Amino acid sequence: MDMPQGIDSKFRFILVAAKRARQLQAGARPLIQAATKKPTKVAQQEVSAGLVPIELPEVEPENNGHKKPRAGK
Repeated sequence: MDMPQGIDSKFRFILVAAKRARQLQAGARPLIQAATKKPTKVAQQEVSAGLVPIELPEVEPENNGHKKPRAGK
């Protein structure tokens, strides 16, 4: 499976497609003309086509194993 632009792993692809499938099941209109009416397949096709915006969380830098001091102690 080729990953669409902006998606770094299969796991993230599935998470994005699942969220979009829930939107479709709740009544959102499909962004593509699909041969199937199954929300999961339509969502996968939309994500593959790059029609679903993807927000990647920002990763905080490592703290090199040091714990942050707790407030008040």
